Amino acid sequence: MTEPAVRMRALLHGQVVSRALCVVAELRLADELRAGPCTADELAARVSAHPGAVRRLLRALSAFGVFAADADGAFRLTPLGATLCEDAPGSARPTALLLGGPVGTAWTRLGHTARTGESAFTDAFGADFFGYLTGEPELHAIFDRSQTEGLRVELDEVFDAVDFTPYRRIVDVGGGDGELLARLLAESPEARGRLLDLPGTVARAGERFAARGVADRCTLVAGDFFAEVPSGGDLYLLSHVLHDWDDERAIDILRVCRKAMPPDATLKIIDLLPDDGTDDSSRFAAGMDLYLMSLFGGDGGGERGDEAVRRLLREAGLEPRSTLRLPSGMGVVTASR
Repeated sequence: MTEPAVRMRALLHGQVVSRALCVVAELRLADELRAGPCTADELAARVSAHPGAVRRLLRALSAFGVFAADADGAFRLTPLGATLCEDAPGSARPTALLLGGPVGTAWTRLGHTARTGESAFTDAFGADFFGYLTGEPELHAIFDRSQTEGLRVELDEVFDAVDFTPYRRIVDVGGGDGELLARLLAESPEARGRLLDLPGTVARAGERFAARGVADRCTLVAGDFFAEVPSGGDLYLLSHVLHDWDDERAIDILRVCRKAMPPDATLKIIDLLPDDGTDDSSRFAAGMDLYLMSLFGGDGGGERGDEAVRRLLREAGLEPRSTLRLPSGMGVVTASR
């Protein structure tokens, strides 16, 4: 068999590997192995699972470096597998739980999106993604935590590259459960912040701010960023927001931000900035774009390159000032009125 044919078959089996990782997260196998190596039979007994199936899961994922098999038949956790532990820094477990549920199911309808341009998720579940989340609070909480843990992985790189200390009145638009703003306020003791998001999400942000000791410097605003965002800030943040919306709706969000911004305010868009490369960061961005296409359709949200983001800014009446692309593929696009 030719090398390209072997590679193609490996790619085609990628979904079953992803599903196996989701099962590991659901059964908490990584958490169970933190205490030390154990056999598949012992592990299966702990989590009330089938011993033979657990053995095959562990053996298969050992080939991908998630677990390692010892000579005595026991399995142990690797640094890669440890990222699936519940309390790991930047834990991948919430993302695995998210993809192991309705989001992953929608991937089986991606052909519908390719043929019609319509959302695979909507085709599978009869509702748009965010509308569906509204009626599923447990899934919504998993989605929010997946966003937060992913952001934690990125923040060190972003904070090393961007100086946020000059800003004193920070508005985090669609700020989720507050991970970004909490860190900004912790590192800038003179700054105050306002976080805008949906009511349930804002409540979780309040808990985070209290835990970080910055609640007295942050105002929580439950609202709709298509209608109004808090005015009077000197820094407006859109972190992983625009990629959820088509161009028209993304421009609407930017126009609402522009209306709220004083003349000297700054807007920073933090998101993946894909290019046409084939390195790991480019592949991750490409995969994320397909994930977003399955949720929002062929013309819906997606990962936009620098020029596409700048075009949206100009159409919203904002002026792009600079673009910083980081080694991970993350980018920070800065704009002003």
